[in-house]
Amino acid sequence: MFGWDFLLTTMIVVVSPGAGVIYTLAAGLGRGARASAVAAFGCTLGIVPHLLAALFGIAALLHASAVAFAAVKWLGVAYLIYMAWRMLTDGSTFTVTAERQEKSDLRIIRDGVVVNLLNPKLSIFFVAFLPQFMTADDPHPLVTMSALGGFFMAATLVVFVIYGLFAASVRDHVIARPRVLTWMRRSFAAAFLGIGAKLAVSEA
Repeated sequence: MFGWDFLLTTMIVVVSPGAGVIYTLAAGLGRGARASAVAAFGCTLGIVPHLLAALFGIAALLHASAVAFAAVKWLGVAYLIYMAWRMLTDGSTFTVTAERQEKSDLRIIRDGVVVNLLNPKLSIFFVAFLPQFMTADDPHPLVTMSALGGFFMAATLVVFVIYGLFAASVRDHVIARPRVLTWMRRSFAAAFLGIGAKLAVSEA
């Protein structure tokens, strides 16, 4: 089921920087290793609705309807702009306090889910990507597609955790240098804006 072509393509897609990667890196730099793992989990969880949409044909409807695609797309763009604004203005982004840890985890997961949830291209990606690695005579296409999607999610989680742990490993060096911290926050904000702009000009 998991041929080398599928494994290689999956890793290329997962490793490529996107909103989820940027968000996980920011969590690692801002709150440490645990928060980066939580962010990676949230981003991976945000893939589930897209996989379900692909399994039940909703993604095909999204692809066919320009209005539906535009609605989800602009919600995604708006949220990425909000994330960029928060990165620049929310001083707590790069700090953590023990008494707020539980609430912070829920907030990290929520943002990670929304970052991937409001990306209509992800649903369409599943429709275009997964069927290429299935056979026309597959007796259980939903099971096969679920397995392929599950592996994609697992790969996403592992790679994002690695990204996050790397960011967390240099966190002390960044936090100790206010100028570097400011530069990183601006860079992440610019990255979110860039990804939002790319999504804004994309078509179904």
